[in-house]
Amino acid sequence: MSSIPGDAVTAKKKYSALFDEKASIALPRARRYAVLTCMDARLDPIKNAGLAAGEAHIIRNAGGRASDDAIRSLVICHKLLGAREFFVMHHTYCAMEYFTNAEMRGLLRNSLEPASLTADGFRDSGVGPGSRAGEYIEWLPIADREQAVIDDVLRIRNHPLIPSSITIHGCIYDLTNGKLIEVETATKVGAAS
Repeated sequence: MSSIPGDAVTAKKKYSALFDEKASIALPRARRYAVLTCMDARLDPIKNAGLAAGEAHIIRNAGGRASDDAIRSLVICHKLLGAREFFVMHHTYCAMEYFTNAEMRGLLRNSLEPASLTADGFRDSGVGPGSRAGEYIEWLPIADREQAVIDDVLRIRNHPLIPSSITIHGCIYDLTNGKLIEVETATKVGAAS
């Protein structure tokens, strides 16, 4: 049995003891930012973007991609919570760079067990049964990191529910040195008008 549930309860008790200052954080975030980034556990988007708790809404998914659900969250951040700037933050060494839609669909057809990342990409480490249900999902893999940031900023910029007054920044967080690198083309196409 995993020790994670017990560890989480212990950590939550420690966190709750120091919670006083967080109880007064206003719902519309102070800096009116929303950050769309990857769910990768190596990322701390609040610190990576130089923000403090309560200064931004953080939207996370696999790859930090501008999926329909991510855009839904960004629209809510703006319309109901007052966000005026969006940041699309991808990162180096993202697992989304190591497979294609066809490979993911093949992995799922073969087995629902976890795959292993090898030097040649993800490989099945389990046996069936699998499922063909993955055929109907766009997995949004990343073939070119910079282009993916540009594509995501463009998708957000061109969405009919995102007003042109929103500034959208595009950047890549480098896991090897902690630097946040602006993708200038993405930020240019994401400029407010």
